[in-house]
Amino acid sequence: MNFPYSRAKWLPISLAALVLTTSAAAAQNPTAIPNKPPAASEQEKPAANAEARQNELTVEKAIEMALANNPDLKAMRLDVETANINAKLVDAQLDDLTEEFIKSLEAAQQKYVNEAKAEMAKKVNQLALKALENQIRLGAQNAYYALLHAQNELALKEQSLKRSQEQLKVAKAGFDVGTRAKTDVLQAEAGVASAEAALAVAKSDVEIARMELNKFIGADLDKEWTLASADLAIEEKQIDLDQAIAQAQERRVEVQQKEEEINVAELNVELIEKYTYLGTYQGQMSKREVEKAKIQLEKTKQDIAVEVSQAYFNLESALTAIHAYEKAKASAEENYRLTKLRYENGLGTTLEVIQAEEELSNRENQYQQAIHNYNLALVAFENALGI
Repeated sequence: MNFPYSRAKWLPISLAALVLTTSAAAAQNPTAIPNKPPAASEQEKPAANAEARQNELTVEKAIEMALANNPDLKAMRLDVETANINAKLVDAQLDDLTEEFIKSLEAAQQKYVNEAKAEMAKKVNQLALKALENQIRLGAQNAYYALLHAQNELALKEQSLKRSQEQLKVAKAGFDVGTRAKTDVLQAEAGVASAEAALAVAKSDVEIARMELNKFIGADLDKEWTLASADLAIEEKQIDLDQAIAQAQERRVEVQQKEEEINVAELNVELIEKYTYLGTYQGQMSKREVEKAKIQLEKTKQDIAVEVSQAYFNLESALTAIHAYEKAKASAEENYRLTKLRYENGLGTTLEVIQAEEELSNRENQYQQAIHNYNLALVAFENALGI
C-alpha cells in the first residue's frame, strides 16, 4: 500500500524517521564513542607480520606446495629414478658387447634396440613426470581460484544482506511515522531472511573450497589462508591460434613420447637392413611398426590441435561474457539506485526495491562468475599449450 506525498511533505517525514532511528541507536548505546584498539608494541609487530606472511597464499605458493606434497607425483619421481637406474644397468650389461663382436641381427637388436628402449623408457618416464606436474599445477590453480571465487561470492552476499538490512530499516522508520504499511516491513523482513540464507550458503561454500584447496596442496584441512589476490584478474591476451597450435604440437609431452617411439622403430628397421633383408617377414613388420608410429603421431597432433582450439574458443567466449555481464551489472546498479530513490520519495514499493536488489545481486554474481570462468579458461588454455 502506498502513501504518496509531495517532496515538501516527505522531507520532514524522512527527517523524523532518521531522528527516530538515530535516537534508538543512541538509547541502546549512550556512550557510542569509537574505541581504537591499543597499538601493538614494537615487539608484537614483527611476530604479527611473520604470522601474516606465513598465512598468506599466492597461486605460485599453492602450486609449489602441491608439487612437493602430491603422493602420485612422489611415486612418479621414484619411477623416473628406477628408469634411470635400469638404463645404467642395461648399458653396463652391454658394455662388453662391442660393435666388432656383433655379427647377427639378434646380437645387434640385443645391444642397440635394448639400449634404445631403456633410454626411451627413461625419457618417457621423465615426460610422464612432466605431464603429471602440469596436471597438478592445473589442479592447484583451479583449487586456488575456486576458493578465491567463493570468498568473493561471500563478499557479494554480505553486501546484498547489508542493502536488505538498510531497506528494512527504512521500511520500519516509515511504518513508525505512519508513512508505510505493515506489509512494507514484512516484505523487507522477507528480503533480509532471503539474503541471510544466501549468505549462509556462501559461507559453507568458502569452507568447502578451503578444505578442497588444503587437501590438494597437502596442507592441514583446517588451515586458514589469506589469499594474495583480493579479486580475480582479467588478463586479456593477444593470441594467434595457429601459432599456439604449432607451439603445443612441438612441446606437448604426448608428441615427444610418440617421436621417441618412432626413433626406436626406425632403429630396428636400420638394424634389419644392415644385418639381413627388409624383405623378410621381420623387416616387413618392422616397417609397418614405423608407419603405425607415424600415424599415431599425426593423430596425437590432431587431438592437440582440437584441444588447443577448444581452449582458445572457451577463452574468447569467457571474455565476451565478462563484457556482457559488466554492462548488465552497471544497468542493474543504476536501476537499483533509481528504484530506491523512488521509494524514498514515496513513489515506489518495498517489493520493487527488493526485486531491484535481487536483480543487482544476481548480476553481480554473474559478473563475478564470468571473471572466475575466464581465469579458469586461461589456465586450461596454458595447460593445453604444455606450459
